[in-house]
Amino acid sequence: MDQVDRILEQWRRERPDLDVGPMGLLGRLKRLHDRLSEETAQVFRANGLTAAGFDVLATLRRAGPPHALTPSALIDWTMVTSGTMTNRLDKLEAAGLIERRPNPADGRGALVALTPEGLDLIDRVASAHVANQHRMLEGLPPEMRARLDADLKAWLGLLGGA
Repeated sequence: MDQVDRILEQWRRERPDLDVGPMGLLGRLKRLHDRLSEETAQVFRANGLTAAGFDVLATLRRAGPPHALTPSALIDWTMVTSGTMTNRLDKLEAAGLIERRPNPADGRGALVALTPEGLDLIDRVASAHVANQHRMLEGLPPEMRARLDADLKAWLGLLGGA
């Protein structure tokens, strides 16, 4: 019996009229999310990054050479507001990890590009991040991982988040 089971037991005792079954699944997902987020954040902090900074650098890295995107494309990929993106870009630019340059395809627009230092950092951190993800999943058999992935993908699709 875990803490979530004890919470459910209390609710069932105090409010037997409520079906608190979903509370167990969602409570465990929340606790798992918090734990995984902290494990992930440790890798980022060890490399001088936040999850937000990693997100921007990783998006630029995944774009392929020349590792540059418009601010609008970055916003679309990272699903944050314009103001949030500006704040992230300002911090990464001050750290020398990205640069803003004129967009040759749009004289009024800009591109955000990885600097050589940013490319080196994201390559190192991505390797550490993926190794950490493998470590966090190592206790789950491959078939359980595949089933969880498929089930969560389906559930996310039902909620409109695919």
